[in-house]
Amino acid sequence: MSAPASARKPFADVRRPRPLLPAEAERRLTIRQREIFDELEALAVEGGFAELTMAQLAARVNCSLRTLYGLAPSKDELLLMVMDRRLHRIGRAAAAAIEPDMDPLTALRSYLRATNVAVGPTTETFARELAAVPGATRLVNDHGNYIIAVTEKLLDRAVEKKLIEPVDTSALSLILGGLGSYFSRPQVIPMIDASPKDTADGIMEIILRGLEARRR
Repeated sequence: MSAPASARKPFADVRRPRPLLPAEAERRLTIRQREIFDELEALAVEGGFAELTMAQLAARVNCSLRTLYGLAPSKDELLLMVMDRRLHRIGRAAAAAIEPDMDPLTALRSYLRATNVAVGPTTETFARELAAVPGATRLVNDHGNYIIAVTEKLLDRAVEKKLIEPVDTSALSLILGGLGSYFSRPQVIPMIDASPKDTADGIMEIILRGLEARRR
């Protein structure tokens, strides 16, 4: 017998961020266009994207300038689209990391570690470049708010199953769901010893272990 929908998708009722590239347009992308997006993503997370013109970007990914403008009307919008596709892909992988038989806290650990992959390769240069792009803050916040909402759902289930003592899950989800975003801020990266992902994963584990210890 299969697990109930609520067990498979404890956040099915949470509204996902709307992709900048509509689903129909995504399906119409050619194999080469998908490769270009992947190559642009690799360039973006390395840093230095802001210093390149559209013509230089086209040369770096070995395509025509016309092809790039066919994907987005400007470099800023192209970067936003590239990063939005990346965040949606990571979000799908994070959702898939939750197995039907996981208890809520195990599911939360798996989910947050998977979402923190988004900040794994973040460098100070890339963080500053992305922050300077109009619309980037809203894009990151939309995806971040979704993570926070899913985190709250899983915390609520942990309380219901008495895995942790009653707690303000709304407040706690803001902390846990926002760790990756916080530690990937350009002004914060120089202050931490490990990568943004490793730091976020570590602090998340400390908090969850504290909740479990409090219950015991």
